[in-house]
Amino acid sequence: MKTILTPIALLAGIFTFAQTEKDSIKTKEKEIEGVTLTAKKPTVESKVDRTVFNVSNSSILAGNTTWDILRMTPLVSIDNNDAIKAEGESVTVYINDRKSVFTGKELKEYLKTIPADNLMKIEVITSPSSRYEATGTVINIVLKKRDDEGLKGSITLNNRQNTKNSQYTNFNLNYHKKKFTQTLIGSYSDNTYVQRNSSFYTWYEDNSTNQIDSYIIGRSKSPSVSSTSEFEIDNKNTVGVILEYYQSNSASNSEADRKDFINSVFDSSYEQNQNSTGLNRNLGTNIFYKWYDKEKNKILDVNFGTNYYGQSEDSYFINNIFSAADGSSTRDLGVITDTENRNYYAKIDYTQPIGKEGANFEVGGKLTFNNNVIPNNLYGNMLGGLSAKDVFHYEDQLTSLYANYSRTFFKKLETRIGLRYEYIDYKIHQDIGGAYRKDGYGSFLPNILLKYTFSDKYDLSLTYNRNIWRPWYAEFNPFLTPNTDGIYSRGNVELNPNPSDRLYMKLGILKKYFISARYMYTDQDYWTDYVKEDILVDGQTETINITQQSNFVGKVHKYYIFANTNQTFFKNKFTVNLGLGWYYIDNSDFNAKNGIRSNAYISYLTASTNFSYTNLFNKNINLSAWVEVSNQNNGNSTTNRANVFHNISATKIFPKTQMEVSIQLMNIFQRPNYDATTYNQQGFVRSSSKWDWYGASLSFVKRFGNQKVKENTKTDVEKNGGGGK
Repeated sequence: MKTILTPIALLAGIFTFAQTEKDSIKTKEKEIEGVTLTAKKPTVESKVDRTVFNVSNSSILAGNTTWDILRMTPLVSIDNNDAIKAEGESVTVYINDRKSVFTGKELKEYLKTIPADNLMKIEVITSPSSRYEATGTVINIVLKKRDDEGLKGSITLNNRQNTKNSQYTNFNLNYHKKKFTQTLIGSYSDNTYVQRNSSFYTWYEDNSTNQIDSYIIGRSKSPSVSSTSEFEIDNKNTVGVILEYYQSNSASNSEADRKDFINSVFDSSYEQNQNSTGLNRNLGTNIFYKWYDKEKNKILDVNFGTNYYGQSEDSYFINNIFSAADGSSTRDLGVITDTENRNYYAKIDYTQPIGKEGANFEVGGKLTFNNNVIPNNLYGNMLGGLSAKDVFHYEDQLTSLYANYSRTFFKKLETRIGLRYEYIDYKIHQDIGGAYRKDGYGSFLPNILLKYTFSDKYDLSLTYNRNIWRPWYAEFNPFLTPNTDGIYSRGNVELNPNPSDRLYMKLGILKKYFISARYMYTDQDYWTDYVKEDILVDGQTETINITQQSNFVGKVHKYYIFANTNQTFFKNKFTVNLGLGWYYIDNSDFNAKNGIRSNAYISYLTASTNFSYTNLFNKNINLSAWVEVSNQNNGNSTTNRANVFHNISATKIFPKTQMEVSIQLMNIFQRPNYDATTYNQQGFVRSSSKWDWYGASLSFVKRFGNQKVKENTKTDVEKNGGGGK
């Protein structure tokens, strides 16, 4: 009997031990799950329709502006003209789900006034729903929202050493009392920058070349302030007012040298000196009302707003010209520009669940009016071949309606189908030059999203979007003006929009590894074009180089594969995000139809990585690093070499005094240098620019009050349905 009981007891002991271990593991798993719930989010999250860059607690925020952080965001690149692109394509920028009225250099100046310390996250929405206005990819910048009781805030002082020295400071104040929340943000920057540019033009017709080198040094002083007042009427109704103001006083000096050759024989040369002063102002207002029934998950969001943008600039050019045939001469030319843009909009969004199957329905619309005026004046002794004065007017009315329906079937298949309709009616005219255009057109923009979850470890999503990209108002202005590099620029009244179709697929593995593929097709677009024209100057014919936007017709196929992973190590202290992308562009039809002598097929690799380590040696030291290898091929431009960007930062936190000290090193091993060749029917130009985004910065931050924040989730229902998670 003992012989029998002994193995039974041993077996029972084994089972008991195993069950104890299993229960212990379960308990540990629950503990781990609890830790996971309270731990900070991954630095980079790959979701079905977007990639999210969570920067709320990152040390890279210290001493930076929102513009700086945008450069470091996965999938995002910024070219030498300050155009923001995602996966090589143009984007539209939103701030807290509110579309920015700026683009290009205007958007850059505005984002530089928003301190990075206010950032919660940056969403790169590669497959936007019909809620978003007609674009390809959307970048949504989400700011922090503090709602704990009392007064809290921070003050930041930053000194940055690039080629020249710059200073930056900002303050953040937040007051919350019961149902009222007031946020006030102010900043001031004194920024000095330096840039070197080089362009080499080659023209097929007469076998001529132009070599232009320029050196620019500029300084801007930019104060800004924004205020958000929010009042909860009850647990369902909230009203608020947002006020934003910024201005920039700028001054710059540039020197340009140009040499012209025909059949490799010297023809002429000139030196140009330019002095410019400018003043930019922006005033934005937004009045909103939000009704949110949390029990029934219904949202009504109503917004009314205005935006005013004014830019005054005076540039004075002095040219010393030497011609092999005519000898030396001196000319001067001044340009005065005074831009005034007025934007008015009304927007309404409504979301509610349908039935008991977890479906959601979303509907909304927006009405936008724009009234933009650009007076241009030229003065000096070189007016014979140019229009001396004109006023450009651009007015439009854009009406948009949309609907989204999302539903999950058998708990595995998430679906979203949406349709957006937009109609734009616009008018363009010049007071003196007589350029005129009045046009209008409507566009249906469907989108479909499907996501199937095979298990907790694997899921696959597929999205389709029809998009349309419209020309910016300034790209229509045909007034001819000189640039800092000695060439001229103008807009094109005849520009047409660029429609495109996109198909996007993403595979998720173990919730850590993501592989995505995208196909984009278009048969027309407008890109930067370079032309030569003869004008009459002081009774003589002179040939000038002109850059402008032009329509191009031709099929373009773009293919893209991207893989990324986000990993954590050492008890979630060390986070690594890696991304690798491969592009393949088929320009064969486009090149053939436009007579462009560039590569018909282009392929290249891009890669990026973010590293962060929290609480090094348990001494409240945070480290972060970012590296990106970037090509910026787009349209009729091809990058000649990849750029390597990198940023290293360290932050020491003093919890008792709520102070932080940060040091940041930017591109210290290799200074960024944009180098690309742009092709057109007449020839090609190779341009390179040495950016000033390198050096070191030192920041001091003093915080006070309770710094607890929560996410600013304006579109809760959208994020919880139809794959918008």
